Amino acid sequence: MKIAIIGGGIGGTATAHALLQKGFDVTIFEKAPAFGEVGAGVQITPNAVKALKGLGLAEKLFDSAFYPQAVTGRHWKTGRENFRIDLGDEFRAHYDAPFIHVHRADLLDVFVNALPKGVCKFNMACTGVEQTENGARATFEDGSHFDADLVIGADGVRSVVRKAIFGDDNLRWTGHQCYRALVPTGGVVDHVAPESAFWMGPKAHVVTYYVKGGDAVNIVAVTEAPEWVDESWSTRASVDAMLSDFQDWHPDLQKLFSGVGEVFNWGLFDHDPMETWSKGAVTLLGDACHPMLPFLSQGAAMAIEDAYVLAKALEQSPDDLAVALGAYEGERLPRTARVQLEARERGRTYHLPSEEEMAIRDAEYARRAKEDPRTTGINTDWVYDYDPRKFSVRAVENAQ
Repeated sequence: MKIAIIGGGIGGTATAHALLQKGFDVTIFEKAPAFGEVGAGVQITPNAVKALKGLGLAEKLFDSAFYPQAVTGRHWKTGRENFRIDLGDEFRAHYDAPFIHVHRADLLDVFVNALPKGVCKFNMACTGVEQTENGARATFEDGSHFDADLVIGADGVRSVVRKAIFGDDNLRWTGHQCYRALVPTGGVVDHVAPESAFWMGPKAHVVTYYVKGGDAVNIVAVTEAPEWVDESWSTRASVDAMLSDFQDWHPDLQKLFSGVGEVFNWGLFDHDPMETWSKGAVTLLGDACHPMLPFLSQGAAMAIEDAYVLAKALEQSPDDLAVALGAYEGERLPRTARVQLEARERGRTYHLPSEEEMAIRDAEYARRAKEDPRTTGINTDWVYDYDPRKFSVRAVENAQ
């Protein structure tokens, strides 16, 4: 099977690696002149680590990873710990995988370095996709085209492939903006605990965690924006503006923020879950079909899961594309839809406007913590339990 992948980000390169392992003929088309990721961190939760294990790449990522001790929820001003999920040996044994922090560039490199040279064509901006008698055709800005048995749109939240096949979508502005910054620390420092910390305040929240093996701290700070903010990871923001938005927050955060040299911000957009991702010889993957808010730290994870499952579906049903894509959607659509909607709900619960409402929420966190520490706080047990390695086309067909 000859397969074209539009987009050379984390989802596209993960999919290429997964398909090449199965013996498919794969070409990636990337509009940028080279592979590259912005200077930002990403949390790789156990479900994504299991997919990486299935792809044979987990050990390579572990070399550059930071292993946090816990996921914690903290009061924005006092620093009070509202919940704590220990990420030690018991956690790893339960999920058959650790929870790690990495730099996005390091994650991309794991996939890119596993690809043979020449598999990606750069400076190839896709302008459209159409069905053909024997498959699908992707067209490009330079006037060229490429015919394939299957075209996979892994081209992000503003996917050209999705628009070409399904028309304009309902991408919506959420009213949130996100600051992101990376602060070099040279190791673990006293004012930043070695954990994934969720600081929740009125109409805003901050997430901090170490990357680069502990040599830097990634900051994700989300506020409610009074006006539209562009959706672009490369938009520079004012450090003073970020400091102003969080000026009354905990002293440890103030000390961390004082080390910020440059900061980027972008508007957060999402859309309702799609009813289908595939049409004929075209399908979608990652943010192209399920863009989601970052409040469950699952954007990259869902794309990696997609890649693993899609490759396995095509391997198990290589002579019937409709069956393979039907099984892929049957497995992935319900899960990613739930993650999308749960992440949207976190945008509400993380940003409660009053101390009274926050106190009620935090009391619920404390109640859950006594019942089961693993499901406390952000209640992600169902996310981490998932194991894409258990997927099979026959199991999906039997379930349906």
